[in-house]
Amino acid sequence: MQPITKHSLFSPGQVVATPGALTALQKAGQQPQEFLARHLQGDWGDLCEEDRQENALSLERGFRLLSRYNTSAGEALYVITEADRSVTTLLLPEEY
Repeated sequence: MQPITKHSLFSPGQVVATPGALTALQKAGQQPQEFLARHLQGDWGDLCEEDRQENALSLERGFRLLSRYNTSAGEALYVITEADRSVTTLLLPEEY
């Protein structure tokens, strides 16, 4: 579950997903790679401007990166890459 596209801005490290995120993706008929690819390309999804600016700073300085998307079933999904780029996690907001 770790496709790294040619246009990735950073390495995801190990990619993991919580059971809740996997269930939400299954309900929506979507694959984790769809959201991971967007995250790695800097498409942060449904974030406010302040959070987008924080991600821009985080890319420069090596801090944690956060994206928020909605599945086709309307459930929110977070994708978070740790500051050291060792792990990227797909999870539901309530699992944060």
